[in-house]
Amino acid sequence: MEAISIVDVPPYFLCPISLEIMKDPVTLSTGITYDRDSIERWLFSDNNSTCPVTNQSLSDSSSSSADITTPNHTLRRLIQSWCAANASADIQRFPTPKPPVDRSRISTLLHHASVPSTRPNALRDLRSIAAESERNRRCMESAGAGDALVSIIKQETTTMIEDTLLCLLHDLQLSARGMRDVLRRHADLIEVLARVMLARRASDQCRAHATLLLRSAVSAANPNQLTMSAREVFAAVVGVVRDRISAQATKAGLKVLGELCAWGRNRVRAVEAGAVDVLVGIVMEAGGIEGRRVVEMGLVVLEILCGCAEGREELVGNAAGLAAVGKRVLRVSNVATERGVRILSSIARFSGTKAVLQEMAEVGVVSKLCLVLQVSCDLKTKEKAKEILRLHGTVWRNSPCIAPYLLSSYPN
Repeated sequence: MEAISIVDVPPYFLCPISLEIMKDPVTLSTGITYDRDSIERWLFSDNNSTCPVTNQSLSDSSSSSADITTPNHTLRRLIQSWCAANASADIQRFPTPKPPVDRSRISTLLHHASVPSTRPNALRDLRSIAAESERNRRCMESAGAGDALVSIIKQETTTMIEDTLLCLLHDLQLSARGMRDVLRRHADLIEVLARVMLARRASDQCRAHATLLLRSAVSAANPNQLTMSAREVFAAVVGVVRDRISAQATKAGLKVLGELCAWGRNRVRAVEAGAVDVLVGIVMEAGGIEGRRVVEMGLVVLEILCGCAEGREELVGNAAGLAAVGKRVLRVSNVATERGVRILSSIARFSGTKAVLQEMAEVGVVSKLCLVLQVSCDLKTKEKAKEILRLHGTVWRNSPCIAPYLLSSYPN
């Protein structure tokens, strides 16, 4: 690419998405040409249904790539000729694009993968095919790869093969519709993934892939499936978040907890699995740019759990609970401040015993709430902080734990 930067590249050779020379140009019904990998990622991985340049709706975005895109052979030949003409500038010709994988080959490989003796080689070939292009992944999905791989996961007992299966299923990046189809055939998929995550033999990589798949499954599941989530699901997810095996797995685990806890008695199940103590640790210790998002997600889930008595009891029972939440107010982001104040509001309204109110003053929570009133932040957050301070004004107004300059802003 360094050599290309000093050569005048015709603008119509560049993909409007990647802004790089197109290796395999394809044209949409809107007349705009893109590089195949870029437009397929836009349509299928990112679940868009419009042309990126014109914003026009495509006729049927749920169709396969072959139905939506048309290879632009003329433009590809022009690009190849231009590359050959500029070979002296160290510009190499792009190889001829591989033809799309044949669906019958996918079916054959899936059959071989179902047989233990031929499974390792078949899975290796399937992973190679999936890695080549988005087009291949969508072909594998339409051939029933998701259904077949989940069936094999239920039978497999070898750690290495199980890890390969989970990795392949994750790499497929099933569409929302594809995941819903798998859930219809395998209503126990969420529990199956949880059992994999809890297995003693499971490696960190295996647990991470299972967590990422669980996030996709939970997002596609219907409310009935989520409401009936087993306790082992919460134990598995809380374990992944606690162990912090990777940043991606931690965020996926927090996302799963947030979605599950919105249904039925799942909040109580999460609390029983030790989620509150784990979240307090996350909120206290996560740092850096990557950690900011983790703290925000942790506070979101903690707010949901504090919507039930069991969650509030666990938070105030944790020696660092109130201090951890108060510490993140005005320290991370507007989102973290908003969520932190909401959590403190739940505690003050429903769990405000004399001991809890005293602790809130001693660990600096009340001072932080006074500070919220003095700085520039969301008006709703200010109002929420003001409500908390007014609610227990008789206890906190004359507290020696609050600096005089903060008491000056204490609401009447």
